[in-house]
Amino acid sequence: MNLPSFRAPSLSVRSTRIDHISPLLDVVDRRNPLVFVRGGAGMAGIGEALRLEFHGPTRMTDAADAWREVAAAATVDDEVGVPGTGLIAFGSFAFDDESTDTSVLIVPRIVLGRRDGVAWITRVDDAVTPAPTPVGAAVRLRLVEGALTRDGYAAAVAQAVDAIGRGEVSKVVLARDLVGRIPAEADLRIVAATLLTAYPDCYAFAVDGLIGASPETLVRTELGEVSARVLAGSAARGVDAVSDDRAAHALATSTKDLDEHAYALRSLLQSLGRHADGIVTGEQPFTLKLPNLWHLASDVRGRLTDGSSSLDLIASLHPTAAVAGTPTPEALALIRRLEPFDRGRYAGPVGWVGADGDGEWAIALRCAQVSPDGTVRAFAGAGIVADSVPEREAAETGMKFQPVVGAFAQ
Repeated sequence: MNLPSFRAPSLSVRSTRIDHISPLLDVVDRRNPLVFVRGGAGMAGIGEALRLEFHGPTRMTDAADAWREVAAAATVDDEVGVPGTGLIAFGSFAFDDESTDTSVLIVPRIVLGRRDGVAWITRVDDAVTPAPTPVGAAVRLRLVEGALTRDGYAAAVAQAVDAIGRGEVSKVVLARDLVGRIPAEADLRIVAATLLTAYPDCYAFAVDGLIGASPETLVRTELGEVSARVLAGSAARGVDAVSDDRAAHALATSTKDLDEHAYALRSLLQSLGRHADGIVTGEQPFTLKLPNLWHLASDVRGRLTDGSSSLDLIASLHPTAAVAGTPTPEALALIRRLEPFDRGRYAGPVGWVGADGDGEWAIALRCAQVSPDGTVRAFAGAGIVADSVPEREAAETGMKFQPVVGAFAQ
């Protein structure tokens, strides 16, 4: 986007309460759903009143600046007044400064939302709500190895461990990909619906073809408060209650996983400390249970001191050590050297922002990018430290693929 020549349109936005809301996925576009939901609370968008595109190293700061202009030019009538009402944009950003993928902010023509027992509809320029249509038949797509096979990934992990031994980095996060193609008639809402149902404690998202279910909060801001959830370190769930407890305990006491988590948490705290004070987090990470994995997790909270918007914050926080490594520049260079593909928006910020700058952003994990031609590329990664074992890390990526592979196979 050329910001000096950008002139924000004068959008007219109105949010009103509604008594009943259809299932959110019944009203969104079947081929390009627009959704951001967690735990039954969230929003679905219909159409595009405004689409802003960004590229390169300044993509997030450009988005923050452009959004301030859009918000200032808009006329907003919001009788609901909860997070997500009024003018909002859904967004998805590329992971790497050098990515060729486009980063976007999308203002839907209509937003349907629910939160804390309140349901609402937001219309831009008096847009008309389309009639709901039931979610269609299963996609039944089988994803296969992409540019980096499982064996190739294990070899890349071994090279990363060697680089760590030479002191190039302390930690690096390496990913691999799976690919497939869906037919033109496929209804992608079934993919989002499967993720919503199977992973209710994750952010189920669909933004501009990026579909997934992420357990990790990059940042959330509301009325001057800021929060995040850091995930790093994982283990497979047990097959029964006894083995499951053992798996959780082993993870919580694993030196390798605790070290990996510490790098990620330290990265987040250092970046957030430039914008907030009163930052608190637990003395030790807790074990977070997902349907197929245990994660080491830390919740972080603080109070903003510099008036940063959520878009300003994602520009400052991304990429954390949880998805890149540490030190960041060296880790990114190693990723570019060892991963034979462009991550696109995988592991980038995905979420929404409101007119006041508050918003909620997840890290795009457990996800796939669906291109207009039907190409599907799914990604999963693992954090590599000095004592990582290549085959174990490859197995971990296999576990992390399960949500999106299963959703496309339905």
